[in-house]
Amino acid sequence: MKKRMIEDSVTNEIIGTKSSKEERGNLSLLLSRATPFPNETGALAIGEFTPTASCSMNHKVLVLGAGGLGCEILKNLAMSNCIITEVHVIDLDTIDVTNLNRQFLFRSKDIGHSKAEVSAKFIMDRCPWMKVLPYFKKIQDLPVEFFSQFSCIVSGLDNIEARRYVNSLICGLVEIDEDGDPLDPSSIIPFVDGGTEGFKGQARVILPLITSCFECSLDSFPPKQTYPLCTVAETPRLPEHCITWAFILEWPRIFPSQKFNADSPQDVSWVYETALKRAKNYGISDVTYMLTLGVVKNIIPAVASTNAIIAASCVNEVIKLLTFSSQTLNTYMMYMGTAGIYSHTFVYEKKNDCPVCSSVTKTLIVNKNTTSLNTFLQSLCAGQLRLIKPSAVSSQGKTLYMPNPPALERATRPNLDRLLKDLIEDGDDIVITDDVLAHSSLTISIQFEE
Repeated sequence: MKKRMIEDSVTNEIIGTKSSKEERGNLSLLLSRATPFPNETGALAIGEFTPTASCSMNHKVLVLGAGGLGCEILKNLAMSNCIITEVHVIDLDTIDVTNLNRQFLFRSKDIGHSKAEVSAKFIMDRCPWMKVLPYFKKIQDLPVEFFSQFSCIVSGLDNIEARRYVNSLICGLVEIDEDGDPLDPSSIIPFVDGGTEGFKGQARVILPLITSCFECSLDSFPPKQTYPLCTVAETPRLPEHCITWAFILEWPRIFPSQKFNADSPQDVSWVYETALKRAKNYGISDVTYMLTLGVVKNIIPAVASTNAIIAASCVNEVIKLLTFSSQTLNTYMMYMGTAGIYSHTFVYEKKNDCPVCSSVTKTLIVNKNTTSLNTFLQSLCAGQLRLIKPSAVSSQGKTLYMPNPPALERATRPNLDRLLKDLIEDGDDIVITDDVLAHSSLTISIQFEE
């Protein structure tokens, strides 16, 4: 009982008890006054600010993720009152006991339940003026038309692939002319992306096909840590090796008909206990439950104060984008909590050969006598593009390889071992599609050399 009273007391201080708009106040006073810094005076001007006595705008906003950063974003959006009246939130995760120390919309009774559903109910109970619609599913499972209904999308994800997918999707929604320039401004959906790692964080504004996109900055994110399977299986030296062995090799052997679920506390506990036994056999220390979670879910360390700062910055940009009441961030804000309380902003430049926001055809020179289709596709996965399961079709319309559906994969699998020169001509284009590129495609011109 005492613990529950403390929890409620802390939450009341953070988000307040159930109340009306009038009691909480709103942004109408701010929006009714002229400002010396309207949006049109900024370096990234997207609209002209007109003071108004009424701020009833009824915008819809999509929030990606309801974790540490997502909880803060949802709370801040709820406090915006009259500007945003409907929020949709997507999250595939369920609540784990380790979430309770910083994700303040959740309680002990919520463990095992959907983050999106619990956070939506919590916000609507405390802020009855806000309508929150939850989606307990993968972002990729929603149709393209779903995303076009929103005035703005704000991300609190720690998943690089999901952010790449959404970035590619909204770039594909922009209506363009023959030169590739945006034709209809209403088809441009601003994307505000936030991310944190320990005491570091960033917030950025992406205007599809106008500013640099998420794919333009992919080089700034380190590739996902992987471990050689031979080391994991035979000569483990790190606690991560033992954990990887437990859920990659041992789980399928013990549970051949059951897929490992990283969101299941029971499954994760089994991996932790199994990894701990293996670590003791090899004299390896520091295998913990938290580290096990970090390895199996690729969790990024989180600090509550950093989440609060970055979420505030993200929602601040959302409000500016929807009301034009101040200058839009151009385009990237970096917060370094270990270096002090200050932050700095800079313009993240577009990449001329970006596979998402650029229409430039990439040229690739390959050895005609040694480069097979499989070698070519693997280079797209391991190189700068970091594709997942690329499909390849020649410019003549010939299907070279398709990973899905299974029947088409079996039919095109023999092409993987064939040399590219036997499949296409010198100078031909190959059109590449991939899950992380959503509904976009990448055109690569192949040049052969001896």
